[in-house]
Amino acid sequence: MTKATDDYLLEPHLRAYNWAMIGEQLNTSGCSMLPALLPPEVCATLSALYERESGFRSRVVMTRHGFGRGEYKYFSYPLPATLQALRTQIYPWLAPVANAWNAQLGIDTAFPDALETFLDRCHAAGQVRPTPLLLRYGPGDYNCLHQDLYGEHVFPLQVAVLLSEPGRDFTGGEFVLTEQRPRMQSRVEVVPLRQGDAVIFAVNQRPVEGSRGFYRVAMRHGVSRIRSGQRHTLGIIFHDAR
Repeated sequence: MTKATDDYLLEPHLRAYNWAMIGEQLNTSGCSMLPALLPPEVCATLSALYERESGFRSRVVMTRHGFGRGEYKYFSYPLPATLQALRTQIYPWLAPVANAWNAQLGIDTAFPDALETFLDRCHAAGQVRPTPLLLRYGPGDYNCLHQDLYGEHVFPLQVAVLLSEPGRDFTGGEFVLTEQRPRMQSRVEVVPLRQGDAVIFAVNQRPVEGSRGFYRVAMRHGVSRIRSGQRHTLGIIFHDAR
């Protein structure tokens, strides 16, 4: 990494967000934004990592698996310092929301305050492979609607950070969420991200309050077709994979 990333102080930046409002937005719609989470120089440094051979455990070409078009790489441990800080320092802000969701859905699992403790639980169950990833899309590429589930232990929220600037680096490529409520048609939401913005969103299911209590709503996410240029995204998933 470079001095730009080393000098970036994440923790005070995170404290400046209105987390009560973010929690309300997650409860209402299953997603919320963190505007300007990363400055442009940090975004550029993280994007440039994609060209390296080292630091990744695997590369996935989406067309080979029917996932869409484009490709992504899973980071290996140890994670780059900036990514490790993002994963470790965002998690405690999300754990209370995750615990409230599980309680509302009648799920007994409680998430600890610290990411390291949760990862110990994942690793004890055989989920030992890191899941943070770097995605790269070019013209005509897209990501089909999906859920990032990698084993028994799933943290119900994840984060994506747009590292490229819409209109300058690429066109198209909107981040899309769908929500499927029982016996209803799917609801679609497009999240208007700029470079450095992050979106927090539900991995799989979230609770919605109805007349008879809370029920489960399934959510999926994807990326619309890139029309020109190149788009890089950082994906931060808090549970590890088998």
